[in-house]
Amino acid sequence: MSAPPHESPAIDVTALRARTAGILNRHPAVGLAIGVVRDGRLEFFHGHGYADLASRTPVTVDTAFRIGSLTKTFTAVAVLQLGERGLVDLDAPAGDYLRAYRLVPAKATHRPPTVRQLLTHTGGLPELVYPARALLPVLGETVPFGHRVPTLAEFYRGGLRLVAEPGSRHVYSNHGFATLGQIVEDVTARPLADHLRDHVFAPLGMAHTDLNGSSRGTAALATGYTLRAGGPRPVADRELVTIGAGAVQSTTRDMARYVAALLGGGGGLLRTETLAGMYAPHYRPDPRLPGMGLAFFRQDAGGHLVVEHNGLLPGFWSELSVAPGDGVGVVAFTNGTRGGMAWLGREVSGLVHDLLGVPEPVLRADIPQHPEIWAELCGRYSFRGSVRDVQKWFVAGADVRVRRGRLVLRVRTPVPALSRGLTLHPDDAADPYVFRADLSGFDLGTTRVVFGRSPGTGVTGFHLDVAPMSFDKRRHGGDAE
Repeated sequence: MSAPPHESPAIDVTALRARTAGILNRHPAVGLAIGVVRDGRLEFFHGHGYADLASRTPVTVDTAFRIGSLTKTFTAVAVLQLGERGLVDLDAPAGDYLRAYRLVPAKATHRPPTVRQLLTHTGGLPELVYPARALLPVLGETVPFGHRVPTLAEFYRGGLRLVAEPGSRHVYSNHGFATLGQIVEDVTARPLADHLRDHVFAPLGMAHTDLNGSSRGTAALATGYTLRAGGPRPVADRELVTIGAGAVQSTTRDMARYVAALLGGGGGLLRTETLAGMYAPHYRPDPRLPGMGLAFFRQDAGGHLVVEHNGLLPGFWSELSVAPGDGVGVVAFTNGTRGGMAWLGREVSGLVHDLLGVPEPVLRADIPQHPEIWAELCGRYSFRGSVRDVQKWFVAGADVRVRRGRLVLRVRTPVPALSRGLTLHPDDAADPYVFRADLSGFDLGTTRVVFGRSPGTGVTGFHLDVAPMSFDKRRHGGDAE
């Protein structure tokens, strides 16, 4: 997958404003900021609503939002900068650089995770460290604003135990990137905030970007809200313990400078070849899926490579999407909506497709079904993960069956809306084991469903390009309904 050599269409500001109005019609939000970067500059900005309702402060290009997991991309950049200086080897054990605490293997026979595996969420680290804190904000990884933030050594009590063999599965984990942030601190002997300020934020002119609220006293920082039946309610402000995973706050103007640098626009961020390596596939559950780069999730937008990440903290949702071969990027932030983690990514994806001049993926109606392979596909599938992976609590596995003459994937979950079943639509005329499912009912658009096969054993499992998630087939058949 590579970007076509032609330039993307010129930005139609009128169309962008109309599209933004449509987004806000479909998804009410207290405040929303959208920025489009092209040719190294912020070419379009739209701010809607309020950064703070009590003061009626409007959202502007300089409103600061908590950007959550977009922080992971900054932490990855810091690690890659150390790699360029020869201070970190991505394929060396992460523990070689870690001084503050130990990474404890799930089994004594397992190899230690590498730095590269932490960058791709394949290091075997858990999503949840303390199950008793699962119902607390951000899985118990925060403290109230104004309280002392414990060090990671204190939080992990000297050791962070893995839950899987490194390289055996992909499980999204804040703790992998918190550990990468700790590696930056241990290698440089400086706080992560200082390193990012000197080596990323200042060189790019990101004057209003920092970690864990050092600018909390400024009027430009948005208040986070939840939307309830009685209207917006402010969210109590909290500080993140896993700083390298989600503690950055920034503005649209600053993030536009960052996107320009990610697009190769200079600023001394990373060498050209390092940026290209960051966007290359370092983890792919199946070669027919885009996979994951270093910190960034990869997508195929009509033959154009798009790399992206989202962010979520109570009251805040964010999205960053970059088409490196086309010189186009989008950032979006909101500080009060419902279901923002789902719809904001979908809406930004649609906007990026428009900017690239390519249609969004749709369910194909021109590819025939292949009932002769249904028996091979039908059966029960288990979801990879452990009890300390929160996804596992909601997705125990899946069943593939034939229902009313159609192939259907049904997720085994306590969430009724997810358990009703998704019809599998053929998506590749040359490969009958590739399908697409409609997730628009969850504001997620569509997802590819790719079945893997092994000579002699047949179908071994399937993979989604959402997350990405992988399911292994159990060795028994399915049935029709």
